[in-house]
Amino acid sequence: MRIAQIAPLAERCPPSLYGGTERIVSYLTEELVRQGHEVTLFASGDSITHAALVSSCDVALRLGVRMRDPLPYYMMMLDEVAARAGDFDILHFHIDMMHYPLMRQVPAGFVTTLHGRLDLPDISPFYAHFPNFPLVSVSTAQRSPMPAVNWAGTVLHGIPGALLAYRAKPAGGYLAFLGRISPEKRPDHAIAIAAKAGLPLKIAAKIDEVDRAYWESTIQPLLAAYPQAEYIGEINEHEKAEFLGNASALLFPIAWPEPFGLVMIEAMACGTPVIAFDCGSVCEVVDPGVTGYIVRTVEEAVAAVRKIPDLPRAAVRSAFEARFTVERMARDYVRIYRQLSLSDTSDAPRDAPDELVLA
Repeated sequence: MRIAQIAPLAERCPPSLYGGTERIVSYLTEELVRQGHEVTLFASGDSITHAALVSSCDVALRLGVRMRDPLPYYMMMLDEVAARAGDFDILHFHIDMMHYPLMRQVPAGFVTTLHGRLDLPDISPFYAHFPNFPLVSVSTAQRSPMPAVNWAGTVLHGIPGALLAYRAKPAGGYLAFLGRISPEKRPDHAIAIAAKAGLPLKIAAKIDEVDRAYWESTIQPLLAAYPQAEYIGEINEHEKAEFLGNASALLFPIAWPEPFGLVMIEAMACGTPVIAFDCGSVCEVVDPGVTGYIVRTVEEAVAAVRKIPDLPRAAVRSAFEARFTVERMARDYVRIYRQLSLSDTSDAPRDAPDELVLA
């Protein structure tokens, strides 16, 4: 198939540091190329890909020191997508909603994967205005706040099997937290769990400016009070393999409707179990007693930490290979592409593919 992937511009594909959506777009793009499809990636100019690359900005917007307003770069990218739309069987958007008015006029099949939370008050009116445009969710839980829309399927994320090496015997003896320093990610819970369990904690996370006050007022004092908790900052892909692979467990103590939680399957790829709070997609990703434990309180998480030695790391890795590889993710998307590329691309109702049920 001739496939266009339209990525966010905040980070390159793949990101050099933090960036979940761009990372998934990159993995999907490279796997589609490997499977023999003709793929064009619309992304920042510093992206690294085997697909044809079309860029509207030289570097990712988060890293561009002269780039203050992202809107002009997205407008240029969408203009290029519209000009080339006839070259593709399917356009796959990963940029939420900016392209919607444009797609009423473009003669091509298209689908949009929603990567973020859908429970914010301004989202439902928008999608109610475009009820027939085909959407993909990244978990079933992600869908729950949405009005009636044209769901084309649910595709759980996948990553390359060789990306993160399996570690049968972690060398670190610590608990890990990987993600963002933000109230919804609850790094304060991670520190509390580690302290009550009497174990070291390593925190690898970025700090957005919007969360700077939370870092200074809440997390820094907790780190000072529990010296065995160490903040190491953002890490790259190579560092991630070492960081997750040498951890006894990943702590995922979230307090928000997580759409997917990529770090959970990254940990599983290393054989590292996950202790996650029961929010959002967690129950669709973690298999309790196999790949980790699902908990509701700090006390339950501490009890789960003590049971981590009962989980064979080989079984964690096997569960990852069965459910969360990039090959499976790409196959699921191609099923959706093949049906939608045959559909009418106006704002008339479309026949969605059968819902994807993943093992």
